[in-house]
Amino acid sequence: MLSSLLGIRLVLWMGATVPRPAPLEVLSALASVEVNNDSQHGDGFEIKFNLTKDKLGEYNLLSSGSLEPFNRVIIGVVLGVTPEVLIDGIITRHQLLPSNEPGKSILSVSGADVSIMMNLEEVNKSHENQPDFVIAAKILASYAEYGILPQITPTTDVPIMLQRIPRQCETDYDFLQRMAKRNGYVFYIEPVTFGVNKGYWGPENRLSIPQPALSINLGEFSNINSLSFSNDSMAPAESVGSFVEPITKMSLPSPRLPSLRVPPLSRNPANARRRTIQRQMANMNPSQAASASVSASTNSPEPVEGQGELDTVKYGHVLRARGVAGVRGAGLSYNGYYYVKSVKHKIEKGEYKQFFTLSRDGTGALLPVVR
Repeated sequence: MLSSLLGIRLVLWMGATVPRPAPLEVLSALASVEVNNDSQHGDGFEIKFNLTKDKLGEYNLLSSGSLEPFNRVIIGVVLGVTPEVLIDGIITRHQLLPSNEPGKSILSVSGADVSIMMNLEEVNKSHENQPDFVIAAKILASYAEYGILPQITPTTDVPIMLQRIPRQCETDYDFLQRMAKRNGYVFYIEPVTFGVNKGYWGPENRLSIPQPALSINLGEFSNINSLSFSNDSMAPAESVGSFVEPITKMSLPSPRLPSLRVPPLSRNPANARRRTIQRQMANMNPSQAASASVSASTNSPEPVEGQGELDTVKYGHVLRARGVAGVRGAGLSYNGYYYVKSVKHKIEKGEYKQFFTLSRDGTGALLPVVR
């Protein structure tokens, strides 16, 4: 395998404004790197350094300026010949662990992806006669300095000023998340390459090319160190509600519309045993009620979840969150394709581990084989 022959190399860029390769003193002190790509809780990182003191008694990295809060950090890996960016982030926190033993003091530097810059200031603003996707595109365009390229999916509801005015009373990040949730969408920032990020605002992307298969119990073809599954029959929920038709003033039940999570990933989707009431739907127009129904179906938790650890050398790839990957060797009920909810990358000298979480709507594979 090409990646095992050429090795796995870490790429670390940082800078106050424009990131560039980290200085030698930073790389020499590097102890470990951890990156979390999480579709539910956002992306973050933690880098640990071994510290030494200079002649004045100060720890060298604290006085260098390279690791100042709000500096930008890009972390990537090279497997074989292809570099891949794991996170484009901002330093937000330092933790110092001094030690009585020389060279044993540790500096932990952590932060989040560049979307943290959208979460610094609350705003009171109205957006007259603008649908949600236009507002989202306008907000993302104001953060072009972080290399964010908007990728926006249109919405159907168009507010009219005489009836409703969309208002923002939170940070840009929280507002984008709130608009996404009410349309059954997701919002996240994901690196495309060094210095360039995708600002995605739309439905979960389950139509991308599947990532290489996660294999267990297949002898020399196995690439998983551990794997477990759970099936929570209480997770799915059905949503009901009613709205007032504006002309006849009649109360009508909301339509039961399908989830935006397409295509389905299992042969036997779990039936919803719980029922929730959309009480706020009474004040909505038909278009808003339809969006609320779709949002409730889409945001309902999925019952089947898998967790495991990859052997990165055997796998030969970076497993990406917010995509689809196949599982094989886990039996007929749990083989097949899954949505990758999160991936935790742990990198130390001579070691690269990937821990993942998968989910889907039920048991049984749709197709007899996976990529």
